[in-house]
This record gives sequence, structure tokens and C-alpha cells, in this order.
Amino acid sequence: MTDLAQAIETELQEAAESDELELPTLPEVALRIRDVASDRNVSGTSLAAVVAEDPVLTAQLMRVANSPMFRAVKPIDDLQMAISRIGVEYAANLATGLAMQHMFQATSELIDRKLRETWSHAVDIAAICGVLARSFTDLASDQATLAGLTHSIGVLPILSWAEHNDHLVEDEAILNRVIESSHGSIGTMILTRWNFPPELASIPSQLTRWDREVADSDFTDLVQIATLQSVVGTEHPLTQLDWSEVSAFSRLGLDPDSARETLDSFRDAFDMAREIYH
Repeated sequence: MTDLAQAIETELQEAAESDELELPTLPEVALRIRDVASDRNVSGTSLAAVVAEDPVLTAQLMRVANSPMFRAVKPIDDLQMAISRIGVEYAANLATGLAMQHMFQATSELIDRKLRETWSHAVDIAAICGVLARSFTDLASDQATLAGLTHSIGVLPILSWAEHNDHLVEDEAILNRVIESSHGSIGTMILTRWNFPPELASIPSQLTRWDREVADSDFTDLVQIATLQSVVGTEHPLTQLDWSEVSAFSRLGLDPDSARETLDSFRDAFDMAREIYH
């Protein structure tokens, strides 16, 4: 890392630790949805009442409930029935992820492009995570999807910071280095403040610990494998990583030597899951 990139990273970390770095907040509708869903006795009716306040979100949930992913035989046009079909907890996590999309926008051309790239990548990771959870683990696929969508949330305040600091905007290569080195710890800080469960909040800061040792497969494993799968066939530096050094594969029961072929067989499922957020 260059001296300038290192200096910027230090500046960002100090700003974050002193609460001078403006961290993103969840959209109001997402906050209300998560608040309602946190009640163990929550019903589809009460969740539908909150979701219905946002017509765009309502339409998106209806589209998902009627999608092939849920093997919809008979179309439904009622929000409460849609939530009943996909499940209250799944609907709440899905709505949170869908509401987040509006956060990935900016005014300057470079920052707006970087935000859109970040969101597009997050959608790819989320889609793969959901499929991996259903296919190889007992982990909840809705939580896995949310883990994928939020794993790079730390990029947002860095890009917001860059909008007001010309030396970052002027050199995209330095900006990329700062994002790569800093977004993990900042992301965990954000998710912790959003009161996400620890198993999701810790993912950004754990993501590059490829040899991590844990007893059972977890959401970090899913995001790690999804990240590696997402760059297959590209020139991304992670394509040089030896998959036999990634402990997540063994916890999911995947042979690193044949994992590429195994994961490639799920390509249609990945594409179907990806359509939810487009």
C-alpha cells in the first residue's frame, strides 16, 4: 500500500473510532420491519401492515412470492398471503435487503459507479449464499442472503468520505486500496450498530481469514465461498488463491479440488436467486 493510501486508511479509522465518520443508517421502513419481526409473536398481518407503507417494497415482495423460487403454482395478489407463502422471517430479511438498495446512490459519477458496482457485487454474493445455505447447510437461507447483501456495507461510508476528499476521488487505484483494507472493520462496526446478530455483524471483518477455525459451518463460510465463486473466470486477485487453503470448503462438505465443477452445476439456481434484486 502506498504511503498516501496508508495515511488515508489511518485517517478513516481514527474518524470511525471518534464517531466523526458518518455511518449509514438503515432506511426507516427497514428499521420498522426489523422491529416488528423481532417480536416472537409477530404475524403476517402485522408485518404486512408495515411493508404496505412502501408501495415499491410491496411490489417487490409480491414478485418474489410469485417467482419460480417459491414454486408458485397459483398467482397471489395479496401482500399478507405473499408473506405467508415465503414466511414471516424470510419476508422480513428479504425486505431489509430490498430496502437497502436505495442506500447505494451518490451524486458524483465515480462514487455513484462505485456504489452501483458494490451493490451489484453484493447481490451476486447474496444469491450464491442463499443457494449454498439451502444446498449444503442447515443455516437459514434468508439469513445467508442478508449476510451476502451486507458483507460489504463498510464501503458506503468510505465512498461518502471520498466524495468530500478530492485526493480519494482523483485516484481510483488508491480509493480501491483503501476500500480493500478498511471496509471490513468499518462494516462490522455498522452492522453492530444496526443490532444485527453477531454471526452476521462479524462477517465483514472475518471475510479474508481464509484459514479460520470454527467448529461448524457458519454464514462467514458461505460469504467466503460465494466470494471465490463470484470471481471465477475473471482477473480478480482472488482467483490466485489456492482453494485447498480455504477451511470453509471442508465445513460445507466440499472438496476444494472439485468445488468449481460442483458450484458451476448450481449456476441456474444462482441466476434465479439473483433476479430477486433486479
